[in-house]
Amino acid sequence: MNVSRVLVAGGTAAASVLLLSGTAFAHVGVQPQGEAAQGGYATVNIKVPNERDNASTVKVEVNFPLDHPLASVMPQPVPGWKAEVTRTKLDKPLELHGKKINEAVSKVTWTADGSKIGPGQFQQFPLSLGRLPENTDRLVVKAIQTYDNKEVVRWIEEQKDGAEEPQFPAPVLKLAPASGDHHGGAATTAPAPSATASGADAGTKDSHADGANGKTASSSDTTARVLGVIGILVGAAGVAFGVLAGRRRSA
Repeated sequence: MNVSRVLVAGGTAAASVLLLSGTAFAHVGVQPQGEAAQGGYATVNIKVPNERDNASTVKVEVNFPLDHPLASVMPQPVPGWKAEVTRTKLDKPLELHGKKINEAVSKVTWTADGSKIGPGQFQQFPLSLGRLPENTDRLVVKAIQTYDNKEVVRWIEEQKDGAEEPQFPAPVLKLAPASGDHHGGAATTAPAPSATASGADAGTKDSHADGANGKTASSSDTTARVLGVIGILVGAAGVAFGVLAGRRRSA
């Protein structure tokens, strides 16, 4: 009995440690909706969990790198939160859709306006990003989380290759290789006819196809007619058999 109690107590303690460690590693992150491709556009979610048991998150600030500037960052309205977009002048202008862009978005700040992220909760803040850089496969966005007890957590530490994850890692958006349409999604098109095919060849193929279709349709019509005639004959035979059987019973 004592051994069982020790095992139960040990299991409970281990489960508690796992639960607490899971809460401790719930970091601020960035997650794309679909694919985020180089040179394209993407919609992402800034996921902000609350890691405190005695405080609520009331402010979230996300900073974008100016070495890989983004000309367009648009926040989707989130009920109970006020969003503010900060733009910064660039040393080297960007070219987007044939136009030169002298400014890029450097920061987006969400401030609680009737809502909070309470203990044991998380909130997602959607953003539309574009155009994504073509000369990198990742975009590091540094976040700052503020609680209502004035505590500030800075998620700004970049992960180094071969090193352990830092205590407060910066969110990283991984970029897929550039797609043909530059809109973050793969386009599917039907194969076009070969440019080397002559009109006579095309006409021959069409006539062959029409002939095959005509033969198929004719065969189907013939089969349907034969089955219809057989059905009529079987029905007539059944009626005749019924009449004869009725006469024999009467006799």
